[in-house]
Amino acid sequence: MTTRVRIVLADDHPITREGIKKFLINSVGIDLIGEAEDGEEALRMAEELSPDVLLLDMEMPKLKGLEVAKRLKEKHSPVRILALSTYDDKQYIYGVLATGASGYLTKEEVPENIVDAVRGVARGEQGWVSRRIAALMATWTHSPEEEPDLLTEREMEVLLQLAEGKTNKEIGYALDISQKTVEKHLESIYTKLNVNSRVEAAVFAVEQGYIKKGR
Repeated sequence: MTTRVRIVLADDHPITREGIKKFLINSVGIDLIGEAEDGEEALRMAEELSPDVLLLDMEMPKLKGLEVAKRLKEKHSPVRILALSTYDDKQYIYGVLATGASGYLTKEEVPENIVDAVRGVARGEQGWVSRRIAALMATWTHSPEEEPDLLTEREMEVLLQLAEGKTNKEIGYALDISQKTVEKHLESIYTKLNVNSRVEAAVFAVEQGYIKKGR
């Protein structure tokens, strides 16, 4: 039986929250167990309800999302945070990710991608970011001191699919391979590129010109 994902949605904009809520409650395997409209409420719900994922708006009244994330990290909370914001500032994004957030999405993201990110974060995957943010990060990071090992043809195919924001399931479907095989290829890719997450691998792909920036 597939484990259901329990999520708390925190956003102070009713229209935005309602739009995301609609997709979440209509998505298979996802249970929306709480809604918060300010930071203090988001923190309280995260602590009392212990959701698998906290979809957290970074700019909220009473307590900023960044502060919510910091406090949960200080308490070693197991709740995984998926940040939602309108900002694409370098220091801001890295500040959010440094709090232990599992991903960073912009509010322009299509709801289906948010749902995919929620599921990925719930599985323990790190580094879920909007494609535009990944392209920006490629200009800020990754200056390898030495050339990575060459990827196999199949690993390159998996990397390109990953860089386009596809989930493991979608990659498997596109390449006609199982999700377990996708995971093995990803492990090999991470090792060869000396990266630790999907986002770092995607950034590498963008920086090396495998996909066009801003695509």
